Amino acid sequence: MPRKVDYDLCMSCGGCVGVCPFLALTLEHGIKLIVDEEKCTDCGSCTKFCPVGAIKEA
Repeated sequence: MPRKVDYDLCMSCGGCVGVCPFLALTLEHGIKLIVDEEKCTDCGSCTKFCPVGAIKEA
């Protein structure tokens, strides 16, 4: 199951986009993090990287 984003916590830093080995994350208009459910394998790389814990298991 793909990861979910807590938009109240997300700072839109984009760091998680760079660590996703499956290119499943994008920043829409540079401000809203989008998880592509087709590409996300639930590997957890983004969750481990996020400094504020905004990306969580679904």
